[in-house]
Amino acid sequence: MGLLTEGSPLSWEQTKEHADHVREHGIIQFINLFHRLKDKTGDILKFGDEVEYVILKVDHKNKIARLSLRGGEILKKLNAKEQENPENVNSLWRPEYAAYMIEGTPGKPYGGLTAHFNIVEANMKCRREEVERFLEKDEILMCLTAFPRLGCPDFTWPICKPNPKDGASHSLFFPQNAIFQDHPRFVTLTRNIRKRRGEKVAINLPIFKDKNTLSPFTEDFSILGDDGESAKAALPDHVYLDAMGFGMGCCCLQLTFQSCCIEEARRLYDQLTPLCPIMLAITAASPIFRGYLTDIDCRWSVISGSVDCRTKEERGIEPLKKNKFVIPKSRYDSVDSYLSNDSSKFNDIPLIYEEEIYQKLKQNNIDHLLSQHIAHLFIRDTVSLFSEKVNQNDEIDTDHFENIQSTNWQTMRFKPPPPNSNIGWRVEFRPCELQFSDFENAAVVCFIVMLTRVILSYQLDLVIPISKVDENLKNAQKRNAINTEKFWFRKYINLSSTMCSNLLKDPAFKNINFTPDDSEPVYIQMTINEIINGKEGEFPGLIPLLNSYLFSMEIDADTHCTIQQYLNLIKGKASGEIMTTASWMRNFVRNHSSYKFDSLVNDEINYDLLMKAYNIQTGQDSCPELLGQTLGKFSKTTDNIPSSLKKAYCPKQSC
Repeated sequence: MGLLTEGSPLSWEQTKEHADHVREHGIIQFINLFHRLKDKTGDILKFGDEVEYVILKVDHKNKIARLSLRGGEILKKLNAKEQENPENVNSLWRPEYAAYMIEGTPGKPYGGLTAHFNIVEANMKCRREEVERFLEKDEILMCLTAFPRLGCPDFTWPICKPNPKDGASHSLFFPQNAIFQDHPRFVTLTRNIRKRRGEKVAINLPIFKDKNTLSPFTEDFSILGDDGESAKAALPDHVYLDAMGFGMGCCCLQLTFQSCCIEEARRLYDQLTPLCPIMLAITAASPIFRGYLTDIDCRWSVISGSVDCRTKEERGIEPLKKNKFVIPKSRYDSVDSYLSNDSSKFNDIPLIYEEEIYQKLKQNNIDHLLSQHIAHLFIRDTVSLFSEKVNQNDEIDTDHFENIQSTNWQTMRFKPPPPNSNIGWRVEFRPCELQFSDFENAAVVCFIVMLTRVILSYQLDLVIPISKVDENLKNAQKRNAINTEKFWFRKYINLSSTMCSNLLKDPAFKNINFTPDDSEPVYIQMTINEIINGKEGEFPGLIPLLNSYLFSMEIDADTHCTIQQYLNLIKGKASGEIMTTASWMRNFVRNHSSYKFDSLVNDEINYDLLMKAYNIQTGQDSCPELLGQTLGKFSKTTDNIPSSLKKAYCPKQSC
């Protein structure tokens, strides 16, 4: 969730008074940090994943599943183990926005060895089991991007009622007790985003029009205590959401990569940016919001809207008077510029940034691309500030910088090393939705990690214009985008002669021209199947590239088997042979005996859907529509994992 400063939160009025102070000192802190660490090299390639889980309270007799608000209680027990022996834990646990959420990461990052691919799934399994030890008998832990009935009456346990006239969000649907209460950051963010915006957040999702769905689909919010604000904000034929919790209460799968130096991190940031929409579509897992089937498959626009603190002036609704800029995007959105010189020609959208901050960075010998990136992040106000952290030592502290950096929630994040640590320059890959099973989540992680290795090893070039990445991200969220939409992708990706010759051994690629001439477009529109599996005569495909890379390496049989199972899952999803989680959920609802084809997902459907998903997650039910024909190699056992890795990431007592 970003920076978790301890202290006393300031009101929005107090926070606003310090906005320029935070910006001024945040930039000084970044300049000091940059010059202290810009020449830091020699760090080895490492990676780690973050999985956000939800805790459910299940009433089997009445077939009702609710969100259990015991996340804070369970987190204290998990953190106790870390505090006792911080150097010998296989999992780290942190709070997330909602009281029913909890975030888990490996106890230490994975290294650059291919053997580490054997341990990712097993460590995820260990993490789940570690939490499950503290669950009550009628609770379950799930990998679930969006709880389908979030915001419906009585969706929490204990049951809490929203208060639209008081509290942080003034929501008609989302009670304040559903926000994590043991750290003030989350309630403070909720309150200050609403106050800065000048009104409640408003998210409108197109409803999925089934044969019995009301047309036009509208709702009466007056019975919930609406004073007219929600009725005005809600659009016909849309599902209306009005709180930060609808977005930040979703779960996701994120990856962080450490690079050997700052330049490698900048290159990786650029090369992974065009992959964000592709992976969002492949991992699509959230078609249901507030108890309704919607006409989207992903959470991204929901989160973007849930933290959109732009005023009416900044959104272009009213003329600029009190604010400096009309800002095209929420602070949770897609990347706006590349960071490497080789990619800069594809920065084709106007970049809004603080000129004064940009000049200060330039005067302190920070290059143009990085200066404008930081100055662009700093057009945002801080939306959470603690009294103890207003005045800092800019030589050693970085809280003011991180305050703004960590509340720019973009598809990619460029992360300087923390002060006084042995951590290197990093990038964070943020778009992926959460899958039900450890096998699926591990497959997504390992696929992206392997792509980073190929990108860096072969110096691939995947960069396309930023405007095309934005277009792709919008298309990726559409219903069944993986099978129906086309995406801009680079056709000529700077393949080495060795990789070209390896690919040409495959008859499917014998007619591909790997050397472009000036008359041909560098990037074209392709289906995700073509991007992932190849387009005969035009594009080799990412998985054939990975296989070519793996062919050139010495890999033991177990690791090769693991990797191929993961690649087969991604390959099957891209081709349409294996369903996305979103398509599977939509299909389950529409085939349920109590579904009335009116877009409504009632308690019974919700319960049956989640119990089926839980049984898939735990391996009790096979589901070839989601998993393909084979389960993950290490879904049920860790016997084949090398003992040194097992000890480091998944000790026997935790499994």
